[in-house]
Amino acid sequence: MHVRGRRAVLLMPILLILASIGVVALPAMETYAIEDITNRTLTLSSSSPNTSNATTTYTFTFTVPSVTVVKSVGIQVCTTADGTCTPPVGFSNSAATLASQPTGLGSASGWTINASPPSVNVLDIANSSNSTAPSGSQTIVFGNVQNPTTTNQTFYARIVTYSDAYTTVIDNGTVAASTATAIVLTGTMPESLIFCTGQSVGETGGVPDCSTATTGNISFNQDFSTTSTTYATSQMAASTNAGSGYAITVSGPTLTSGSNTIPAMTTTGLSTPGTGQFGMNLALDSAANSATPAPSPASAAITPSAGSYDKGEALSGYNTGGASTTALYTFNPAGLNDIADSTSSATDPQIYTSTYIVNVAGHQAAGTYTTTLTYICTPTF
Repeated sequence: MHVRGRRAVLLMPILLILASIGVVALPAMETYAIEDITNRTLTLSSSSPNTSNATTTYTFTFTVPSVTVVKSVGIQVCTTADGTCTPPVGFSNSAATLASQPTGLGSASGWTINASPPSVNVLDIANSSNSTAPSGSQTIVFGNVQNPTTTNQTFYARIVTYSDAYTTVIDNGTVAASTATAIVLTGTMPESLIFCTGQSVGETGGVPDCSTATTGNISFNQDFSTTSTTYATSQMAASTNAGSGYAITVSGPTLTSGSNTIPAMTTTGLSTPGTGQFGMNLALDSAANSATPAPSPASAAITPSAGSYDKGEALSGYNTGGASTTALYTFNPAGLNDIADSTSSATDPQIYTSTYIVNVAGHQAAGTYTTTLTYICTPTF
């Protein structure tokens, strides 16, 4: 019994000495109150898990609560938010770069990526000479990172700030991200041609609309006269996505009544009342003849702007309008009349207005004169 008592007495001083040593040592340690980093985000430039996409940019933004000078930042990529860190399958930092100098961490320069991180799932940066406390929001951008290669996998980045080279922790926080299945949309734009004719073609929402095209049975504005030009108009709309554009032709006979005909203007010329003439143009006519009002509506001789895909143009012989002293007309009843094209490029819809004129000589036989004209739009794909 006495021996045991002595042993008990001897143990007490030893315990007191150990406690005393602990009290003396604690004030000499450098310690920090570790807090959660706030406002944490990780933005991926791509969520693709493909190994061919090893150029993903990882942009971390966060706010550190401590004003202690940060010398290094370690970011560990794991399959879980806490506990043992297991690297996500396929994640790699082997080609990772510090895409730009961090902001808000203190010094605006001198930060470098750890070229020898402890594992493939770590992104580390350090600046041993940094002496400026962090402020505001912090941003770190890494380039050329390989995402985890499992599709639709959530993974976590554990962010830790240090007051030295990855040893003494200041603050930490975790942010989640995920890979995602790429949604591949595939659509086909087929070869396209829009072409319609009628007495008129309207617009819907400012765009020519072939569903509004009216009948092709057209009457002239007045009976034929030896003293003034008779006229009529029709319209057409054309558009194509053909790389070489389209060409528009018109063909048909001149106006006839039985065996009687109105001479076609096989040579381009002015409208001349009192002379047998049937001709047309696609130009803007201010007046078909000084004695008649202007055809309305009428189309301009349109020349597309360089690099434009929204207009066609009337061709030579059909593109000169103006007053009766300047507007020119022509028509070849023996074949195709090349009247317009889209200058070898794809186009948006364009409305053209064809103006037809008739002049007659005094001996022109009475009767009802008609003709049927066929317009053809040919795209070249």
